[in-house]
This record gives sequence, structure tokens and C-alpha cells, in this order.
Amino acid sequence: MEEEEKPRLRIAGIEPESFVDGPGIRMTIFTQGCNHHCPGCQNPQTHDFNGGHFIDIDEILEMIEENPLLDGITFSGGDPMDQAAALIPLAREIKERGLNLVIFTGYTYERLMELSPERPELFELLTFADILIDGPFIMAKKSLEIKFRGSTNQRIIDVQQSLVEGHVVLHQIQLDEMKTRPDLVLA
Repeated sequence: MEEEEKPRLRIAGIEPESFVDGPGIRMTIFTQGCNHHCPGCQNPQTHDFNGGHFIDIDEILEMIEENPLLDGITFSGGDPMDQAAALIPLAREIKERGLNLVIFTGYTYERLMELSPERPELFELLTFADILIDGPFIMAKKSLEIKFRGSTNQRIIDVQQSLVEGHVVLHQIQLDEMKTRPDLVLA
């Protein structure tokens, strides 16, 4: 029997160790391609769906295995949700290794749920995520004082709890931030 072919992932690059793309020490995979084109985006070079380069998931897994200090993996971009089908096998392998998964997306959680019936890969990818940082970057709401986000409209969502409860549940990271900095509450 032939081994199942894994989809190839188009990426802009990989940051082997990041402390700003989620909690702990993370490897951040920047996917290539984004339809949002947020003014002021910090990664405009990732917007072109024909840019970047292809990488085999096994190559990424080797990089993960080489760093025992990693707490988790972050999918950023571009917009990872635009390559959800290609990311699902990688997400599954990440979870099997006991690592947490953070996904950044310009889509809101609610929009992803609306799109899921016609694009079931969106929902499937979310089932592997621990944290979703959602929403477009909005220059007028830019803040350097919030954790893991670029603008105050973006949320840090506890994906697993949100899936159980059927609505957005903010992650404890954001709830703690809101207690200590009420001036930075979602706006």
C-alpha cells in the first residue's frame, strides 16, 4: 500500500525560536498567502499566494524534533487558515508530540465557524489548536502594550473551551491582561 501523500505547505519562512508569537518558547511557521491585506501589516511580503517556497511537513517535523526546549508551535502568516488543509497533518503531528498550537488569523472565530460548512478543513484545523488569535490587524487600534497581538480588536481565544461551549471563550492570558490593564480591553 502506498504511503498517503501529505500536502505540501507554502511558507514565507520559519522562526526556530520565538518568544512573541504565543506563550513559552515556540517555533513559528509563517505561511505564504493572505487575502486580508490589512493596512500596516507587519508581514506584507506574505500576502502573495505565489510567493515564498514549498516545504515538506517532514522537514518541519525534523526541525521540531531537533529542539527539545520548544513549548509549542505557532502558525502565522500570511493567513494559515487559507492553507488549512495542508496544515492539518502538521497540526496532528504537533499535538501527538505533546506541544501546544497557536494559530494567528485575520478571520474572526465567528467567521471561521460560518465558513466551516463549505470549508470543513477550517473547523478540522481548529480542533487541534489550543489558542487562536483572531481578527484583522487594524492600524487605528495598534498597541505595543498587549500580549501576542498587534491591535486591541484581536482576541486570544481558548479554542478547545470555545468548541465545547459553542461560543468564544477568551484565554486566561487575555483575561489576566484585562484585569491588570482595563484600559486595554477589547475595543
